[in-house]
Amino acid sequence: MDRANWWVIDIIGPAILLIVLIWLVMRRRSTGKDGRTEQATHDLYTEEEQRRREGTDKAEK
Repeated sequence: MDRANWWVIDIIGPAILLIVLIWLVMRRRSTGKDGRTEQATHDLYTEEEQRRREGTDKAEK
């Protein structure tokens, strides 16, 4: 019985961990391709540039 438990720990445990890691990587890649991050960054830079031109950016000089 002791040998069977170690087989589960040595073989099945890392296999399950590998499957979970692959799933997480694939899930992350599939959700990051809609361009929301790039658009949000562009919007933020546009707002900062507008505040800088208006002089309301409170930048230290």
